Amino acid sequence: MRRKTIVASLIAASLSGQLWAQSVQGTVVDEQGQPVAEAWVTVVGQNKKVKTDASGRFEFTDLQSKQAELHIEASSFAHRNFRLDLPAQGVQGIQLALSSTALEVIDVKASPFHASSTESALPVSVLAGDRLKMNQQSTLGDTLKNEVGVHSNFYGSVASSPIIRGLDGPRVLITQNGLDAGDASRVGPDHSVSAEASTASQIEVLRGPATLFYGSGAIGGVVNVVDNRIPTEQVTKGEWMLQRESVNNEKLASGSAQTFIGQTGLYADVFWRDNDDYSIPGEAEVHHDDEDEDHDHEAGASGKVANTAATAKGFSLGSSYLLENGFVGLSFGQLKREYGIPGHSHGGHAHEGEEHAEESVYADLKQDRVQFLSELDLDLPWLQQLNSRIAYTDYQHMEIEEGLVGTTFKNQSEEARFELLHPVIADWRGGGSLHYKHSDFEAVGAEAFTPPSSTEMLAVALMEERHFGPVLLQLGARTEQVTINAADVLLPPLAAHSHDDDAHDHDHDHGHDHGAEFIRVFDVEHKFKPYSLSAGAVWDFTEGYNLGVSVSRSERAPSASELLSFGPHIGTASYEIGALFSLNDDPHAEQAIVLNRQPIEMEVANNLDLTFRKISGDIGLVFNAFYNKVDNYYYQQNTGLFAEDGHNHDHGDEEGHDHSGELPVYLFVAENVILHGFESQLVWQIAQPYRFTVQADYIRARLDRGGDLPRTPPLRLSSELAYEGDQISADLRLTRYFKQDRVSELESATAGYNLLDASVSYHFSGALQDIVLYVKGENLTDEEARVHTSFLKDKTPLPGRSLGLGIRGQF
Repeated sequence: MRRKTIVASLIAASLSGQLWAQSVQGTVVDEQGQPVAEAWVTVVGQNKKVKTDASGRFEFTDLQSKQAELHIEASSFAHRNFRLDLPAQGVQGIQLALSSTALEVIDVKASPFHASSTESALPVSVLAGDRLKMNQQSTLGDTLKNEVGVHSNFYGSVASSPIIRGLDGPRVLITQNGLDAGDASRVGPDHSVSAEASTASQIEVLRGPATLFYGSGAIGGVVNVVDNRIPTEQVTKGEWMLQRESVNNEKLASGSAQTFIGQTGLYADVFWRDNDDYSIPGEAEVHHDDEDEDHDHEAGASGKVANTAATAKGFSLGSSYLLENGFVGLSFGQLKREYGIPGHSHGGHAHEGEEHAEESVYADLKQDRVQFLSELDLDLPWLQQLNSRIAYTDYQHMEIEEGLVGTTFKNQSEEARFELLHPVIADWRGGGSLHYKHSDFEAVGAEAFTPPSSTEMLAVALMEERHFGPVLLQLGARTEQVTINAADVLLPPLAAHSHDDDAHDHDHDHGHDHGAEFIRVFDVEHKFKPYSLSAGAVWDFTEGYNLGVSVSRSERAPSASELLSFGPHIGTASYEIGALFSLNDDPHAEQAIVLNRQPIEMEVANNLDLTFRKISGDIGLVFNAFYNKVDNYYYQQNTGLFAEDGHNHDHGDEEGHDHSGELPVYLFVAENVILHGFESQLVWQIAQPYRFTVQADYIRARLDRGGDLPRTPPLRLSSELAYEGDQISADLRLTRYFKQDRVSELESATAGYNLLDASVSYHFSGALQDIVLYVKGENLTDEEARVHTSFLKDKTPLPGRSLGLGIRGQF
């Protein structure tokens, strides 16, 4: 909103004796001059925060500066910043007015600068409060799938990651309270994100390059899961939830509590979640790879998708010491999860008289995480504030087949980021950051498609912002060094072939024998020095409106899996080969894959974002348009070749060519691409209890030489009618996913579909807490829906009609 410089009138000398030196006392009011109670007033750049009383009054004392910037946030109002000149006598009796808004406005924790989702040059959306509780799912991608600009790479409901503007995997960073989640979800879609939505306070989505704060792994955006595991204020509060879903018999129980003893803050949360295989719409088929067989092998007669059952549990404990100038805290969290891996079938054709059954395969995941957070106001001549974030994560993921451990994935990571914010200098506010991250990744077993490796990153960054009247200008730069080391990288013999060659005899093995002699064993060390530059501006050109622009150039080092993969990845139903290798130029050679002699280049993204916002009034509107040109974009290209999956497929003396144990070979290649599109959201507060929302998003992802990138989300349009009364709230949402026929080579189109969802909640008070009893329905029309961005779209359609019943409380 418009930033205003307010020079307060000084009170007569005879009255000023009652004031504290450099104190600020005032009232927060609405457009009609009525007081706004329970509004948070924060001194920007300092750990000073108060809440207005029933009369809208607030007061700060001992502000040791000649100027102060106050940030005010209140429910149903647009956030505002007010800049004050502070004479020695202090300021009192000022009125700070807020404007009502139909948009949901929430402060963003992912940025060191204090800003809300409507004040950022980079597009941001936040899922929090009742909306988060009603939308939370067992996976992070499915929790965020209805957010504008965000899709899910749906993996049979057991695992999913968010897709931001068509980008996911190593380009979208998943963080827990600002630091990398430390799991293996960016290695493959079958690896679950180690973050739990039911105990989160809010989930933030930064759409577009966020490399300035988070590094080159955030070239496509950031999803930050925020909870209160390290308390930052002296308060006693808690919440709990119980829920049951019909489509997969899911049971959920979660709760969290926070309190304090003296200056010590205490926090604990716990959750448990369990579900069976989910049901699909009555007419849907779950296709198997073998097209001449019946097309419901995996669904079975019961109309359920096999290997989609899951159980999860976890807890967090945290404590902090609350100081006058900030806080210092430490937390420990543990997550355990077992979930099936759908589509994991090694048996092609069934013998006569036998039934074709899906192989019993599941993942056993465990993660321990220790995190340290600190924010301290130092008030030094050169250092105003020091923010510290440190985390250690120990992650393990075992894939178990028929009771035996087949493959084990491990990732141990350490990360530290320090933000040093300087005092205001010539109206510039900002500072620098020092960021270090190290991870050791290891995969051992039959489907270890990438070798053990270590990745180390060290970075420094500078971030500054300044107001020029109604314009907020933000500038930033970051440079880092990324080192990838891997010992004993293997180049096995691989005689991949095309199915077009089936007319010819193949006397050689089409896959590689893990016991065979390797063509080459070698060590790999790659060093990259990516840098990022960004500039953004927010112009409050008139009351209740602003324009935002963000320009950035970001570089990304390829990940270890993009470089070093070589083997069957059953989670993606493909044989993956990294960019360190290439196809043999001789198509008749027995060895189909050779070392890539071309230099490994960094990915370079040049991004432009334009944002228009109408904030105040009964109609709120946000429109984003973006253009992103990426050079050396790494993606998996279908080679048209096939290779054995490494499992034994004994089918007897069958005639013809059996392809049941083969996987298509995908090779990581780097090409220039262009991604552009838009996101829009309009919210109309029809009358006080009624609100109507329409939103749309579109992404076009194409190769510079012509053609399209695979698994690009389709055009999406949704509308929602909501009622919010004192005791009853309800909503009805219809989402249209259009047909996606802009596909890459050897990729099939996906039909469009509609999803109808609804919920009704009853709010009441009891036992000294606020309680909500609710019922919600998803896919109420029981429509068959296949997610184009899913690797398993032909095997696992979305769940059918589901009804959920739940109760939650807050105190």
